[in-house]
Amino acid sequence: MNDLLQRAARARDDGNLAEAARLYADVLRAEPRNFEALLSLGFVHFRAGHLEDAEHLCGEAARINPRSADAFFMRGCALQRLNRNAEALGCFESAIAIRPGFVEALVNRGALLMAEKRHVEALKSFDAALAANPSMTEAWNNRGNVLSELSRHHDAVASYDKVLAVRPDAVETWINRGTALIALRRFDEALASYERAARHSPERADALAGCANALFEAKDYERASATYAAALARDPDYPYARGNLAYSRLHCCDWSALDADRADIARGLRDGQRVVSPFQAIALFDSPADLKRCAALWSVDKYPPASAALLQGQRYDHAKIRVAYLSADFNGHAVAMLLAGVCEQHDKTRFETTAISYVDSDGGAMRRRLERAFDRGVDVAGKSDAEVATLIRRLEIDIAVDLMGYTGECRPGIFAQRPAPVQVNFLGFPGTMGAEYFDTIIADPIIIPEEHEQHYSEGVVHLPHSYLPTDSARRISERKPTRAEAGLPEAGFVFCSFNNSYKFTPEMFGVWMRLLDAVEDSVLWLPQLNAAAVRNLRAEAARLGLSDRRLVFAPFLREGEDHLARLGLADLFLDTLPYNAHSTAVDALRAGVPVLTVQGAAFAGRVAASALNAAGLPELIALSLEAYEALALKLAREPQALAALRAKLERNRATCALFDTTGYTRNLEAAYTRMLQL
Repeated sequence: MNDLLQRAARARDDGNLAEAARLYADVLRAEPRNFEALLSLGFVHFRAGHLEDAEHLCGEAARINPRSADAFFMRGCALQRLNRNAEALGCFESAIAIRPGFVEALVNRGALLMAEKRHVEALKSFDAALAANPSMTEAWNNRGNVLSELSRHHDAVASYDKVLAVRPDAVETWINRGTALIALRRFDEALASYERAARHSPERADALAGCANALFEAKDYERASATYAAALARDPDYPYARGNLAYSRLHCCDWSALDADRADIARGLRDGQRVVSPFQAIALFDSPADLKRCAALWSVDKYPPASAALLQGQRYDHAKIRVAYLSADFNGHAVAMLLAGVCEQHDKTRFETTAISYVDSDGGAMRRRLERAFDRGVDVAGKSDAEVATLIRRLEIDIAVDLMGYTGECRPGIFAQRPAPVQVNFLGFPGTMGAEYFDTIIADPIIIPEEHEQHYSEGVVHLPHSYLPTDSARRISERKPTRAEAGLPEAGFVFCSFNNSYKFTPEMFGVWMRLLDAVEDSVLWLPQLNAAAVRNLRAEAARLGLSDRRLVFAPFLREGEDHLARLGLADLFLDTLPYNAHSTAVDALRAGVPVLTVQGAAFAGRVAASALNAAGLPELIALSLEAYEALALKLAREPQALAALRAKLERNRATCALFDTTGYTRNLEAAYTRMLQL
């Protein structure tokens, strides 16, 4: 019998799996409970891809010798390949209990725990493997991955560097390292990491897509566009690359392929493909149905709900309603500027407020102001979604308010674990989350009229005026610059649009150029944009017969109060569609500049209309692009009509609902109270 086992082992080691299987089977016919033959034949079947046979044989071996770590390990490997993960995890844990420091079992256990998003436990498993074998690159790589999931990106990079010191051709590690470096906002290093991956494996679309992501985050939109296009040339179905390409082109005001981009992405959405992120879709489409479809696809792919057990929201009985606001934007961000006054005005006798910040303080004035406004502030940078969800449960938060949606450094994965009985989508993202774990979206009757509610996965709670909060304490610098100081002509009408360049479209720009052509000596005042956008806008103006001197680009001003003072030099703010001005529209109205908008179909295209209605200026809401152009021309040609509007805005600013922070806060608090009663 020993001779047969030795011959089988030689055949196995030589790669002759069929001969090895035959010989081990001969042994088992003579001795059905031969442990060595059962385990070895199980291994042979595993290598041959006969996973169910391998699992059965290794299981029999483990029953015969329950102290064999190898039997449990091999059965676990087969179960893992069969996607029977819970059973596989049990096998690996049995193997580790028998043989502490069993490196391969620890690594496989960690991988399964990662798949179940039990990241803290997975990290402990990888650390134990490395304590037993510090040179195991697979464990270092997986450790880096789990640290990235825990938002411990510095530590993740250090783990990846351990791998690359030994295996400089480890493409997957270069890519993962680049992703961690993007999270650390070290974009040049991230680009270099992705470029190393692309050099080693030029056929890989994910390496090129990583390069494009780093370029995009560094605001090099033109190179990002070219690199996304190269990634799509490698893989036309690479997830979300088509949307990334279209969005990069929008940033550049490169509209040469916009119609094709819109058509391809709309078709992909209707086919259920991963083609565009929800935020990018808002800049491309005005269809609430398409935007809901996009958000639903994204939420399922990126932020699926946690297990049913975690989705049972417990209701609390507190003397005060506990509201937690979650965001990465509690520093000098537009969302913070809009909400700061509301946070200060909350009724402390009825509400207890907590700020949960995804990023550390920048030490700025806005962060210090918000820290004073909240009852409690908690920084959770470096904590996993599960840890933050546990914190929210421990604080017994009644209402968790997401101020980010699908923007920036958002973390919907926290909400996917259902940490609070009421979960709210508010302010940061102008659209539906498309996720079952968000109960409510805060809107108003203009933003989401009743007939549009079907396009939102959340229940809609209306505030009586505009859903947009404002800060009545926001200052405007006393010194107003001259037109010459702002780079504007001393005479002539000043149209302006201080929106981001990705909100500009050829349809809107065509209207603006016709207005410049019709109004002598007028200019269009825009924010200083990226170099590609400036170049493309000047070229488009020239193509339409306008001198590029009719476009004036305003440099960025660090202090918001100085920007508001400068903004008052404009005569009329021209809004964009399908993505309106939001905080920028509020800025213009606060600075005394009338805002002209077109009311669109989707949330993002109705915000300026909501603000104008709350400011008492509904006459500046056009219902078509033609009406928008006609009214802009009328106001530019009739100084008395424009002066009357400016005077009305000046009167209204002291009394209108838009700038009544106290009244807004009471309405928001009433909405919170209703949510808890539903």
